[in-house]
Amino acid sequence: MDITTVADDLVVIHDGLDMRRYDGLEADTEHDLDGVTVRTLPRPDGELLCCFATVNDVHFGEVEAGRIDDLLEGPIRRSDPGAQPYPEVMNRAAATEIAAIDPVAVIVKGDLSVDGKPAEWDAFEACYRDPFGDRLHVVRGNHDAYRHQAGYVGDQRIELPGVIVALLDTAIPGATTGMISTEQIDWLDELCASADRPVFVMGHHQQWIGNGTDAKRSDDYFGLHPDASDALDALAARRPGIVAYAAGHTHRHRVRPMARSGVPSIEIGCTKDFPGTWAEYRVHEGGIMQVVHRMSTPDALAWSESCRTLYSDFGIDYETYALGTLADRCFNISLR
Repeated sequence: MDITTVADDLVVIHDGLDMRRYDGLEADTEHDLDGVTVRTLPRPDGELLCCFATVNDVHFGEVEAGRIDDLLEGPIRRSDPGAQPYPEVMNRAAATEIAAIDPVAVIVKGDLSVDGKPAEWDAFEACYRDPFGDRLHVVRGNHDAYRHQAGYVGDQRIELPGVIVALLDTAIPGATTGMISTEQIDWLDELCASADRPVFVMGHHQQWIGNGTDAKRSDDYFGLHPDASDALDALAARRPGIVAYAAGHTHRHRVRPMARSGVPSIEIGCTKDFPGTWAEYRVHEGGIMQVVHRMSTPDALAWSESCRTLYSDFGIDYETYALGTLADRCFNISLR
């Protein structure tokens, strides 16, 4: 049983294919919910200004989950013969749930496709552009840039009520690793200098932070290059308007403080397999609440449940890795 979602007014519990949702709860209060004790998040101060949503690692075109290169180990999961492809199942569920909160923006943080093919991008557009139109803001990931493709390129300034989202293009064409260039840091610096509200930075690749499992400094670090990661941290230390950096890429939920600025560096799990999530951001005058949701249509839950044991042949506990802790998924982001 997983307590998957906690907000100031909401708790969601999943037990296998069973989902129990509790709405209208009191904020910052311990609740006994059918024998499960859960404390709701405190509500940030001030008026609720807007809600927006993000997804990442949606992987249209993928047909095998859990495969590593050409290795046969797994387990490797595939859609049943004749069934709808699992990226369609998971992303249609995500788009439907996101539409229900009527967000002011939907931000896609890369890996729209598995191979950056036009048909894969077309499927992505049909799923997300059709319902959200000009509310949709997209940047590429490494899967979209394997062959030096030019789609979804460039940084974006997205002005929303109460927050500016600075969406960075961290992809390196032809590579899996990520980078933020000096020019991008300068662009972000100028954005912060002119900002009249908090700045939430987002990109595809996760940040290198020199402690714990990521302590080794390496030019081939799987996420943002350590130099770029340090530059982002130094900018956050200098610009108190920056309140967080959020990424995808790792297919896990995790939040860590940047080493110098202490600003939260966030990773959001993938949409396409376990646990099959999207993130909601509730922007208040006094802070921002992150609420991660697990898609809960029967077909989406059935697929994501079947993916809990991906990579177990390699000794990886994917369930624990991908889901993270509740505190990694649902928390408040303070203004500085």
